[in-house]
Amino acid sequence: MTRKAPRHAEAERNDQALLEAAKKVLAVDGAHASVAAIAARAGVGIASLYRRYRSKDELFQHLCALSLDQWIQAAQRGLAHDDPWEGLAHYVGACVEFSGGSLGPLAGTIAVTDAMAAKFTRSDELMRELVERAHRAGVLRADAGTMDISLLIEQLGKSPLIEQLDRQGRTDLVDAARRARRRTIAIALDGLRAGHPPLPGGEPDPALLTGRWEHTPLDGASAPGRPS
Repeated sequence: MTRKAPRHAEAERNDQALLEAAKKVLAVDGAHASVAAIAARAGVGIASLYRRYRSKDELFQHLCALSLDQWIQAAQRGLAHDDPWEGLAHYVGACVEFSGGSLGPLAGTIAVTDAMAAKFTRSDELMRELVERAHRAGVLRADAGTMDISLLIEQLGKSPLIEQLDRQGRTDLVDAARRARRRTIAIALDGLRAGHPPLPGGEPDPALLTGRWEHTPLDGASAPGRPS
């Protein structure tokens, strides 16, 4: 296996640190999060950051693409499971873990690049495959679809308790809070199993999530798509 050049390896490490820092800073500051605050939290120099990214938008677009890569990898690993339920459960659990404090606050504030749109499409395709496989196996309730699972992941990904403990610096309690969240995830997953009473109403319209990523540039044209 070819070893990565030191600079490339360092850039990848910085990217991952920036992605995790961005999620945490955005969870507190929302769309007003500053690059300086994200860089400081990630331990990355602001000057070196701007040598690599021409603007705040370019940085955030890159971080969104990285986040979508995580969703794609989680779905691929889920599909690698022989058991359709275990594969779906892996996907949901993994996405909840890394989407905590997601990049959702950026929705509508940056243009969706072609790379972001392509990754979103691929992520959606893989999730549909996971859901269809679970339906065919009869392990996923018939009235639960991809939108239900996407919304469930988003709701479970945000943990006020973990965020509060993180802000307080209570490292002694964070692990316990994460274990408690895993129990909550398991409880929620049980609600997706076949055999439960029907869910109220119909499956939510995908526009509920995609609509918030619509961005109107200065020329008035809208860019399609959205990352999660």
